[in-house]
Amino acid sequence: MNAEHPFIVIDRVTKSYKGRLGPSEALRETSIQISRGEFVCVVGPSGCGKTTILNMLAGFVEPTTGRIEVAGQEVKEPGPDRGVVFQEVGLFSWLTARRNVEFGLTMKGMPLGDRHARAEAVLELTGMLKFADRFPNELSGGMKQRVGLARALAPDPDVLLMDEPFAALDAQSRSLMQQEVLKIWAATGKTILFVTHAVDEALLLADRVIVMSANPGRVKEGIQIDLPRPRDDTSESFTRLEKSLRDMILAEARAIEFAE
Repeated sequence: MNAEHPFIVIDRVTKSYKGRLGPSEALRETSIQISRGEFVCVVGPSGCGKTTILNMLAGFVEPTTGRIEVAGQEVKEPGPDRGVVFQEVGLFSWLTARRNVEFGLTMKGMPLGDRHARAEAVLELTGMLKFADRFPNELSGGMKQRVGLARALAPDPDVLLMDEPFAALDAQSRSLMQQEVLKIWAATGKTILFVTHAVDEALLLADRVIVMSANPGRVKEGIQIDLPRPRDDTSESFTRLEKSLRDMILAEARAIEFAE
C-alpha cells in the first residue's frame, strides 16, 4: 500500500446517533487508508461499525466528526465513482435483468445505444448475459446477486462497496460468487471494500483484513494477507490464520458481553 498517496482516506471518523436513551456512539476515531486497486475486507463482532463505515464511504450517511476522501475528493453524498452491492439485492421485479442493470444509467440520461452496450458488457462480465431477459423471479439467489453486481458495475465506478453480499446464499453459490468477485477484481482493477462476518471469506478474498472492535467501533488491527492466490482454505497456513482471526473476534465479542 502506498501510504503517501492513499486512494481512500477515512481520517479520524466518529459517528454518533441520537437514541431514546441518549446519544449512541457507533464509531470512534477510526482511520483507514486504502490503495487504488486494493481488496480490503472488514470483519468484527456485531455492532462494531462495519456497515457504518461502508455507508459513510458510500455517502449514505455523514460522519459526526472526521473526514472521508476518495481520490482526494471529500465524500459528502452518493456518487457514480462508488458502486454498492447489498445483501438484499433489491431488483425491480417488473424489470428484466438487463433493464435492472440499465435503470441507473437511464436515470443519468445515458443514450439508449450506450446504455445497452454498457449493460451487455457488465452482464457478460458477471456471467449473466444469457439470462439478460429473465425477470428476477426466474433467477436463483446467486444469479440475482450477479445482476446486482452487474448493476453496481454499470456506471464503471472506481470503488466497489460490498455489504455482506453473499451472506444469504447457500455454500455452493457463495463459493461461486467469491470466485466471480475475484475474477472481476482481477479483470477491472477496482478498489473493493467488502464487509463480512465470515472470517474464511475475508481470508479467501482480501489483500488486507481490517479487524474491528465494538462499543464503540474502532480499528483493532489491520492484517496483510500474504497467502498466494488462488487460496487453499485447507492449507495449514490458511487454517492457522483463520483460527487467529476467529480468536481475536471472539475475544472482542466476549468483552462486549461482559461489559453489558
